[in-house]
Amino acid sequence: MHQEVIMAGTGGQGIMIMGQLLAHAAVIEDKNVVWFPSYGPETRGGTADCTVIISSDEIGSPVTSSPDTLIALGHPMLDKFASSVKREGVILVNSSLAEPPKDREDCKIICIRANDIASEIGSSRIANMVMLGAFLALVKPVALDSARKALPEVLPPRRHDLIPLNDCALERGAKLIEEILAHV
Repeated sequence: MHQEVIMAGTGGQGIMIMGQLLAHAAVIEDKNVVWFPSYGPETRGGTADCTVIISSDEIGSPVTSSPDTLIALGHPMLDKFASSVKREGVILVNSSLAEPPKDREDCKIICIRANDIASEIGSSRIANMVMLGAFLALVKPVALDSARKALPEVLPPRRHDLIPLNDCALERGAKLIEEILAHV
């Protein structure tokens, strides 16, 4: 098993937390993992992306030039990374904020209204967890339960009151993929 994923958006969308949660879930499952963050100098509104590589074998490099999956929370970063996704890869698009790429018919493109779903749950700030839950259900690099177990490790103690909300968002994203796949 080997999965390379780029998560991309803007500062304040929880890109780094999403990547850390995926990496911690992989550690829980005794898989090899690297988490490689990249962000602009701005805290909010600037670009933010991270690469997570999960493998059953040793990982030679923490970077990827052609990921298996792109999780794009906004349009600018979707434009930046969509062309780099491997042929027959997966592109998850937050369709609340971005249109799917039209030039990647060679990839599976899944649109998730992440911000809308997150708002329905209780906070648009958990759109990242909706996207992560969808990714976990679709690609299955780690179990959803491992991500749930990792929440207390990744979220700072002052944010532990948000664990149920984040857990709910992960579940909603996963259930949405199950519904999408049932209709395909």
